Amino acid sequence: MAKIFIAKQLAGKKIITNDGDDLGKLVDLEISEATGKIESIVVEPNLDNEMARRLKKEDGMLVIAYTTVLAAGDHIIIDKKGI
Repeated sequence: MAKIFIAKQLAGKKIITNDGDDLGKLVDLEISEATGKIESIVVEPNLDNEMARRLKKEDGMLVIAYTTVLAAGDHIIIDKKGI
């Protein structure tokens, strides 16, 4: 059964790859107006992490496709291969 989260509960959660890299924290979601589905997550990068520093940024934030999200709970786990 899928867990239901309120977007407000997700704000500030750490974004971690399935390899354990701490990419940063969630600051926003991009949602399709037409479908209402989440398209991507907006992440404030952890500049201590080399991978986070190398990823393409938009206005200083990482924009990661929602399809890479594997799980959400205490942390949000994303598939490293998808980013």
